Amino acid sequence: MPISRLADLVDAQCAPRLVLKVGSALLVGSGGAARREWLESLAKEIASIRERGQDVIVVSSGAIALGAARLGLPKGGRGSLADAQAAAAVGQIALAGLWSELLGAHGLTAAQLLVTLDDLEDRRRYLNAAATLGRLLKAGAVPVINENDSVATEEIRFGDNDRLAARVAQAAGADAVVLLSDVDGLYDRDPRDPEAQLLPRVEGVTDRIHAMASGSSGSGMGSGGMTSKLQAAEIAERAGIALAIINGTHTAPLARAFGTDRGTVFLPRRKDAARKAWLGGRQRMKGALVVDQGCAAALARGGSLLATGITAVEGRFTRGDPVAVRAPDGSALAQGLAEYAADEIDRIKGHRSEAHQDLLGYEPRAAVIHRDQLVLL
Repeated sequence: MPISRLADLVDAQCAPRLVLKVGSALLVGSGGAARREWLESLAKEIASIRERGQDVIVVSSGAIALGAARLGLPKGGRGSLADAQAAAAVGQIALAGLWSELLGAHGLTAAQLLVTLDDLEDRRRYLNAAATLGRLLKAGAVPVINENDSVATEEIRFGDNDRLAARVAQAAGADAVVLLSDVDGLYDRDPRDPEAQLLPRVEGVTDRIHAMASGSSGSGMGSGGMTSKLQAAEIAERAGIALAIINGTHTAPLARAFGTDRGTVFLPRRKDAARKAWLGGRQRMKGALVVDQGCAAALARGGSLLATGITAVEGRFTRGDPVAVRAPDGSALAQGLAEYAADEIDRIKGHRSEAHQDLLGYEPRAAVIHRDQLVLL
């Protein structure tokens, strides 16, 4: 059964597998201690979801905040990369123990997975993570996942757990993601405006939807904001996964949101094949190719990217690297895996295929990016 409204996410027939994302501001109080009473209510709700026959994966922030309090680090452990890594190393033990205890009180086994951006950007490591998640769920465990902040640098970080949750949902073959936030969902303007209206359902994240978002995190503790949640929704919707934003500040937040149907659900636009969904969810591009209007139109019709339509090459990359494809005005069109290195594409850009062998010195390939390795955005 397709998901069409918020309440469908707790229907085992509509959503057999859920990912719940819990942010730092919900999990950790202002003094750096875990909000046990709130977490106990959430653990009870997770147990109820499991009893209904749904698999549950938890993406949990909070390690840096917990560790910073124990180490006495300033700025919640975010004053420097070294502070954040040290805080995460201490806090991750506390966070894992907390989830193990709270879920164990309901007869559930918690399993910890720590991942970096590279783990889900590299295809082989992504498949390994997917296999691990599948085996844990089959065994009846509740995977608890967080970014591995103790080793991650700025270059290999997701930067927020909203997008991580969407990528985990993709790897796990989940049907829906629920982001617990400090607001009821997406409003058509700043929610502090008395005229602001909550959007109960969004069918496709467009430029108009992005314009409604604020990039700030109200608590000052987390790293995300509404912008990161919309980016997570874009990853999810391309993989055929629904994503919901609900208010997590209340006790038993899931029952409140789903019982009153209060929140925003982003419906999936399409269901890309597994490899294309993985490619569409990638965050780091090694370079970019700018194309002319005719090429952009051909891509929209499902064609491969040919050299004749390329007008500019940006960045340094090699064959097999992920690159962005941009329209003449700079807007994002697609992303895919390049069949040539950047300098080779620079040589053949704007030229028809019959000239490629002379320009390259070897038999040319069928396309710069084959349509099987290309995903439209």
